Amino acid sequence: MAQRNTWQRERVREALSDARGFVSAQSLHATLRDENTGIGLATVYRALAGLAAQGEADSLQSPEGEALYRACASTGHHHHLICRSCGLTVEIEATDVEQWAKRTAERHGFRDAEHVVDIFGLCANCAAARDAQRDAD
Repeated sequence: MAQRNTWQRERVREALSDARGFVSAQSLHATLRDENTGIGLATVYRALAGLAAQGEADSLQSPEGEALYRACASTGHHHHLICRSCGLTVEIEATDVEQWAKRTAERHGFRDAEHVVDIFGLCANCAAARDAQRDAD
């Protein structure tokens, strides 16, 4: 079922597009609250869920289990490399993962299987900064 395109949903979409990297619903709500939009947290959650369901936002679970969102930069199925430090996100295709997922599902009798693969690590800049800090200590 399609969500109505209300001004609140449009404002959540705009705020998500303005955000750098993946953000939580609470973080996005805080931004909107600081702008005195009057948009409640429940509305932010509903808007984000709808945007993700319609492919307008990427959604993933952080290593801590929190749902994070960002405006979708591309359409279609894709995966992410995500820096744990600065949030830099790179969309990647992973043909080997796609083939493995399909074979694994079929081997166990599953059909119409879907998957999510997000790889968390440190980007080159954050890794270099961490190494420089270690060398300084």
